[in-house]
Amino acid sequence: MIVLTTPRLRLRWYRADDAPSLLELVNDPGWLLHIGQRHVHTLDDARRFIDERLVAAYSRQGFGLWAMERRDSGEVAGMCGLVRRDGLPGIDLGYALLPAHRGKGLVHEAAEACLDHAHRALGQTRVLAITSPENAASARVLLKLGFALQGRTTLPGEAEPSDLYAWQAPADASAP
Repeated sequence: MIVLTTPRLRLRWYRADDAPSLLELVNDPGWLLHIGQRHVHTLDDARRFIDERLVAAYSRQGFGLWAMERRDSGEVAGMCGLVRRDGLPGIDLGYALLPAHRGKGLVHEAAEACLDHAHRALGQTRVLAITSPENAASARVLLKLGFALQGRTTLPGEAEPSDLYAWQAPADASAP
């Protein structure tokens, strides 16, 4: 199911046939360094992750992390979407890209669409985001999107702190 469309991307629900790209994404050294181990090591693990973590969130809360599919090729470039994390007082923006798609502005494009969706469709006036303190590229994306650094937080079950950012909907933007 397609959720959002941008000039270069379709953000859509993950499907079982996305397992190869998800397996590559969650085992990328950048993911492991900045997001952490998800114990997804086989295609079966990836299909289970898609079903139990990603698709389950769509049904449970009406949003989640969506596949970022390139409109020109149909290739999955990464993921972007909205999540509810234990330890945070609201929904937050999450994203990750496969190495071949980094540095092309795709995260910014997808994240803008997600923020607009959070505000207009979900009625959110504030969206959070976290990133590892060492992830300068992610911090630049968040700042360019209009997020402001709030400080550091350690989420339940995590050993390392994350930088916490917040985005506020523009005063002139109206929700439904």
